[in-house]
Amino acid sequence: MVRRINLAHLPTPLQRPTRLAEALGVDLYVKRDDMTGGAEAGNKIRKLEILLAAALAEGADTLITCGGIQSNHARATALLGASLGLRSILVLRTADPAAGAPLAGNVLLDRMAGAEIRLITPEQYRDRVALLASVAAEVRAAGGKPYVIPEGGSNGLGALGYVRAMEEVRRQLDLGLASGKPFDVIVHACGSGGTAAGLALGAAHYEVAEEVRTMVVCDDAPTFERIIAGIVDEARALEPALGSPATLRVDERARGPAYAVATPEQRRRIVEAARLGGLALDPVYTGKAFSGLWEMAERGELAGKRVLFLHTGGLPGLLVQADAFAGDLATA
Repeated sequence: MVRRINLAHLPTPLQRPTRLAEALGVDLYVKRDDMTGGAEAGNKIRKLEILLAAALAEGADTLITCGGIQSNHARATALLGASLGLRSILVLRTADPAAGAPLAGNVLLDRMAGAEIRLITPEQYRDRVALLASVAAEVRAAGGKPYVIPEGGSNGLGALGYVRAMEEVRRQLDLGLASGKPFDVIVHACGSGGTAAGLALGAAHYEVAEEVRTMVVCDDAPTFERIIAGIVDEARALEPALGSPATLRVDERARGPAYAVATPEQRRRIVEAARLGGLALDPVYTGKAFSGLWEMAERGELAGKRVLFLHTGGLPGLLVQADAFAGDLATA
């Protein structure tokens, strides 16, 4: 039996943003996983409920994880870890480690939670698995008990958090929310693969949707297809009752120029989503994914389909890029 501790505010709402849906011409609903908590909110809490339960069961006193300089996962780990009395060491990727970490966005929250931040280059980040293991060895040598959490909390154990999320949606449908009918496709942002794996397994197991459309924000489709398949296998080994996943389509068309860099059109759609639907999307993950959904609607790919967009949070990533939106706000 996989352990879980209650950290998220659940169930999160299942909403229909009427004006936004009408503008897109799509039967659109939004699963508001940006509302899983306070400052720690976002999709990572569902994974961390299970991963931190495992850490506590092992008697860990130090959490070790990694991500980009403005990592939502690292921020959630630091805040939730602090609430449980666990120290956090965050290994964060940045172009110029010597310049330090700006005290803004997720980094501010990391520091407020008392996390130790170690900055590394993108080249060093490629060897993050070995690097996290070396940090763990360092903690052990000092008498501590480390627990390593992979990038994004994305392994088989963490992915089970999104199997549980699909069980939650199933219950909401059974109560008559969103007309009570399953969806044709779930659209979401993907940066490390764990959410995608859990969604695909859970959507099939609980008959929530036939297809999961994974909008990647970095790397390419073949890379994520391989990563997600591996996480699916790990999750099924932990819970053998899970059957085959839903159809999973990895889509790289909304990836943008680079990780955490949105196109002018993507920024414009982020502003429109706020004005038409009251949704605060970020230019790193959710804004790109929703822009990809918007483009699918314009191409007619979603005609006649019931669509669920998973809002995975990321508000600090939007706020830290406020200056990039000045022109979009002036013209929108």
